[in-house]
Amino acid sequence: MIVQVICTVCFLAVNIFSVRSSFDFLKVNDTDEINQTLVSEFILQGLSGYPKIEIVYFALILVMYLVILIGNGVLIIASIFDSRLHTPMYFFLGNLSFLDICYTSSSVPSTLVSLISKKRNISFSGCAVQMFFGFAMGSTECLLLGMMAFDRYVAICNPLRYPIVMSKVAYVLMASVSWLSGGINSVVQTSLAMRLPFCGNNIINHFTCEILAVLKLACADISLNIITMVISNMAFLVLPLMVIFFSYMLILYTILKMNSATGRHKAFSTCSAHLTVVIIFYGTIFFMYAKPKSQDLIGEGKLQASDKLISLFYGVVTPMLNPIIYSLRNKDVKAAVRYLLNPKPIH
Repeated sequence: MIVQVICTVCFLAVNIFSVRSSFDFLKVNDTDEINQTLVSEFILQGLSGYPKIEIVYFALILVMYLVILIGNGVLIIASIFDSRLHTPMYFFLGNLSFLDICYTSSSVPSTLVSLISKKRNISFSGCAVQMFFGFAMGSTECLLLGMMAFDRYVAICNPLRYPIVMSKVAYVLMASVSWLSGGINSVVQTSLAMRLPFCGNNIINHFTCEILAVLKLACADISLNIITMVISNMAFLVLPLMVIFFSYMLILYTILKMNSATGRHKAFSTCSAHLTVVIIFYGTIFFMYAKPKSQDLIGEGKLQASDKLISLFYGVVTPMLNPIIYSLRNKDVKAAVRYLLNPKPIH
């Protein structure tokens, strides 16, 4: 977890550096582009230079998207209709599954269409909607992961107070605040990005309207965008990660004090799935943004195919793995899914 904190700080630094580099380049060319017509749509480049990979990519994304819809859909239904899953942890898990469906559905269908039909253009408003959902779901997921870590801390370290601290009113309010905060953050970031004038180059070197890729095309001052993104990253990325870090440090301390080996094993098993998801989520973010950007020089906008495949892992593979991880590592979820698929009494 200490490594993850360091990685997140690195991610913030690289994030700011990338945007600032783009802004410096835009200032140099601002006088040349100011008289050009403002763009009304964007072109998502994707893997346009790799036609053979596109076919494989289309098949992979389609299969993974179906797994996301089915896997997360089953988890949501199970958490609603199985009384054994009517607890704070599974309530948060149901929210996480719903979030993953919303996140992927905001970008994957359009990506599939562009791969199969070669239609890569996206309207200005369509790009704004895609950016909004991407930012909102990402921010909300960070907060939900932090809430889930706090839930595990209370359950293991203060089990007698758990029913009071994590009452239904409390955990519903915690989830609601996560969604509302993520939505507000996304409204601010999206509105600040889309108010900028975009002139000349309208090619987004990405599969979706990712905010950093879009900001590189702006022909205006983006200082305010940089400041708000730093604040956003601190509030929605670093703060939840710190909650997760300290929660698991206290959990580990409590577990090591237990005399019963069975109790220690049970405590570890209840946390392992969530901790695995956290490592995958933050690890992928770090790998995406904190890697060297030597190819992203002034005047160069071409990301390598490997970089774009990494974005696939973050945007599609992670939401696909979440229900698999929780299903394989949690006997309550497995029992609920089995009962859902074959409604017979489980002895």
